[in-house]
Amino acid sequence: MRSPRRCSRNGCPRQAVATLTYVYNESTAVVGPLAAFAEPHTYDLCEQHARSLTAPRGWDVVRHEGKFEPPPPTTDDLVALAEAVREAARPAPPRADEVDLDRPTEPHTGRRGHLRVIPPRP
Repeated sequence: MRSPRRCSRNGCPRQAVATLTYVYNESTAVVGPLAAFAEPHTYDLCEQHARSLTAPRGWDVVRHEGKFEPPPPTTDDLVALAEAVREAARPAPPRADEVDLDRPTEPHTGRRGHLRVIPPRP
């Protein structure tokens, strides 16, 4: 499962439940439910910061009036996690630049994920 998104405000450790978007050509700040994905030029906010947000003078704030709730975990997250674990556990075939054909064959020490045991040279 993905780790929960955090509030964009500096120093705030709380989980994000709302998304802030600025509509510059209309001088409007829009605070709505948490977007499905983090997007550039948007800000994730916790409930406290979403409720207390103020806009610059002359700007309007359009705020979601319902309750802000964190999104529930989805099965897509669980499936993505399971696939990532399976992929990480799958042994990678040796690359062509790792195979030294001039060297006599030695017992293969193996490879595990991103780590590789390099046997000592005689």
